[in-house]
Amino acid sequence: MRQRFIHFFQTASLVLVLVGMALLSAITTMHFAIHGREVTVPNLKQMTVADARSQAAGMGLVLDVDNRYYSADVAAGHILSQAPDPGTVVRREWHVRVAESLGPQKVEVPNTVGMDERVASLQLRRVGLDVGVQAHLPVSGVAEGTVIAQDPPAGARGIESPSVSLLIAGASEDANAQLVMPSLVGLPVTAAQAELQKDGFQCDKPEYIDVFARQQNGKSQPVAPGNVVEQEPAAGSRVDRSITVHLVAAK
Repeated sequence: MRQRFIHFFQTASLVLVLVGMALLSAITTMHFAIHGREVTVPNLKQMTVADARSQAAGMGLVLDVDNRYYSADVAAGHILSQAPDPGTVVRREWHVRVAESLGPQKVEVPNTVGMDERVASLQLRRVGLDVGVQAHLPVSGVAEGTVIAQDPPAGARGIESPSVSLLIAGASEDANAQLVMPSLVGLPVTAAQAELQKDGFQCDKPEYIDVFARQQNGKSQPVAPGNVVEQEPAAGSRVDRSITVHLVAAK
C-alpha cells in the first residue's frame, strides 16, 4: 500500500509539473504573439530621409514623407518632425509620418495676380513652388479663371511651405457657388480658422472630442490634440460665403 501511495504521488507530481510547463509555454507564446510585433518608435529628427527610411525599415516600420517645409535650422533633406513621437510603442508595419526640410527658402514668390490660372500654375512650378488651395469667387468685370489674389504675396520671404494658394475669378453668373470649401482635416484648429477667415468663411465654436487613433488605409494612426478630424461642409463642396463652418477636433 505504501509503495502504491508513493507511486501515485510521484505520478500526480509529474502531471502537475507537465501542466505547469504547458501553461508557462502558453503564456510565453501569448506574450510574444501580443508584444513580439511591437516596436518603439526611434528618434528620426535631424536624420537624412534615406537614413531614417533605412532605420525605420530595419525595425519593421514604414516611413512616409507627407510634408516638406523650409527651415533655416535643419539642412535640406533632413527630418524636421515626426509622428508618432520618439518612444511611442506601436505595432510593426506602422506608418511613421515625417516632414522633410527643404533648407532655407531660396526661391522668390512670383506675382501671379492677373494671370490665367493655368499660366499661374506653370509659373509657380517653374520656380519650384506648388499650387496650394485654389478657391473661386465670382467677380464682375474679371474674366473667369483669372487669379485675383494669392497667398503668400509676391516677393514674400521666410515662408514655411513651398506652396502658393490662389483665389481665382469664377463665372459671375454662378451666384450660388461662390467658393470651394478647402480641406481642413489634419490642420491645427487655429490654422484651420485662419484659413477659413482668409477665404471669407464664418466658423462656429469648435467641438472637441476624445480621439486616440484614426483609421487610415486600414491602420490606426495617432491624432495630435487640437487637430481637426472632421469638418462640415466637406472639403471640395461649393458653398456660399454666408454659411457657417463646423469643426471637430481632437482633445
